[in-house]
Amino acid sequence: MKAKPPAAGRRYETLLQLLRTSETIWNASRLFFARWNLSASQFNILNLLAGHPQGLTQIELSRELITHRSNVTGLVDRLEKRCLVVRQPVPGDRRAYSVRITAPGMKLVNEILPEYHARAEESLVAVPLRELPQLNRQLADVHVAATRIASQLDDH
Repeated sequence: MKAKPPAAGRRYETLLQLLRTSETIWNASRLFFARWNLSASQFNILNLLAGHPQGLTQIELSRELITHRSNVTGLVDRLEKRCLVVRQPVPGDRRAYSVRITAPGMKLVNEILPEYHARAEESLVAVPLRELPQLNRQLADVHVAATRIASQLDDH
């Protein structure tokens, strides 16, 4: 007789729901930003740079973004072709570039943000406002645990 695989626990069910939710949010974001011919990752760069008018290096961008480091160069290339960002050499480091948002990039972010914020509010309407801080802490804890696991798997 074959051994029966272990039964999935309640945490596994929650993980599946979190993955389903994440995938749905990502797909909705893709559809939302398509109107402006942007990806969600491109918008993340613009939105991040809007808060750093002095610019950020591509390494700093990769640390801050919700995207893999290897994607930053291609994302910045596409945004630069549309004149939404510019790259400038970092004084004293011939290999590094600072990425800054341009006036058209800032205009685009300001056009998108009101509806983006409204959609974010709408997507979380089922969670009472008083429960959001707890949910944020719990999701941050899940993030830390998943990061630790990924690091352990990467070491093997």
